[in-house]
Amino acid sequence: MKGNANPLAVDLPGHGRSEGVPENEISAYRDWLHRFVETIGLGPFIPAGHSMGGAIALDYALHYPEEVLGIILVGSGGRLRVLPAFLESMREGTVPGTLFESLYGPETSDELLEKGREELESTAASIYYSDFCACDKFDLIEELPKIKQPALIICGSEDCLTPVKYSHFLEDKLPRGRVEIIDGAGHMAMLENPEAVNRAIARFIEELIPGDR
Repeated sequence: MKGNANPLAVDLPGHGRSEGVPENEISAYRDWLHRFVETIGLGPFIPAGHSMGGAIALDYALHYPEEVLGIILVGSGGRLRVLPAFLESMREGTVPGTLFESLYGPETSDELLEKGREELESTAASIYYSDFCACDKFDLIEELPKIKQPALIICGSEDCLTPVKYSHFLEDKLPRGRVEIIDGAGHMAMLENPEAVNRAIARFIEELIPGDR
């Protein structure tokens, strides 16, 4: 993405190197992000998010439209229901093995799968529980037509958690939505095929802000 944009990657509260505790509402993450944006004095920007991050980006664009140039959604949806069995397992302190099996497409390398499993196992189940509760309660289905900003919707063709139909639904409901399907990738498309994902994002930014290099 060098030359196209100045990306900022943030750790949500209780995630990565951020202090605090994870939230169980997308709206709480949205407002935390708004405070972060105000604190650093960031002008209009393009929120980009994967899965739950996409939900935050959608909610941000809905509530703070004047701050958003466009949105990038990867493996996400307008509603993110979670299997009750997943929630119960994480509430009891265990991340179900079937969750990991659902993250990657069949063509994923063993090396990437090993790294992905290490990362999954290094994160406390309590964090996943909070985040998945937030996803389970998230529902902007009726609000999507109100989001007027251009939206790039990226999805892996083999995504089991947020299937391609979720992305096509977003494309239909968002007034300026456009889908890019990453062939062979699963839910972690940005890791499975970063080149294709980055190309799609670069094209979107170039169309959104012509000549901005």
